[in-house]
Amino acid sequence: MIDAINEMKIYTYPDPVLKTKAEPITEIDEDLQALIDRMIEVMYSAPGVGLAANQVGVLKRLIVFDRNPKEGERDPVALINPEIVLGEDEIKWDEACLSVIDFTAEVVRKAQVKVRGLDRHGNPFDIEAEDLLGVCLQHEIDHLDGILFIDHISSLKRALYKKKLKKMQKEK
Repeated sequence: MIDAINEMKIYTYPDPVLKTKAEPITEIDEDLQALIDRMIEVMYSAPGVGLAANQVGVLKRLIVFDRNPKEGERDPVALINPEIVLGEDEIKWDEACLSVIDFTAEVVRKAQVKVRGLDRHGNPFDIEAEDLLGVCLQHEIDHLDGILFIDHISSLKRALYKKKLKKMQKEK
């Protein structure tokens, strides 16, 4: 697994790994710690504010994110087996994704969320979030369930993106 971690890449739509549901993590070991560290490096170098394990081809329920994405000072967090336990109100947010290249779209999400999981050491961890961080958490947890933000937009907008993607691939 260590070699796979060192050669980590971000998979892009329409790779099937992005539509595959991730499995719960049952063991917190050195390999998991190495995966967390490498995912944080990849997230920041992309650059992004969140990353789910299946975006890098690992089908485990793990996300990393920056707790203060707009503050300028990095505060990376890993969340193992995250789940949204509370969501209130609605917000429209213009989303993008490291796995969906050259596309943004407005998505309706919960305005405030409470997410529960385990920290990188296996301790229970709850976080309440709104705005960008709240959207980020929902977006990354969706990835773990094989859902992309483009699955939340109209079929017409999704079809237009697929057409644009095919054109970009032909131009390569």
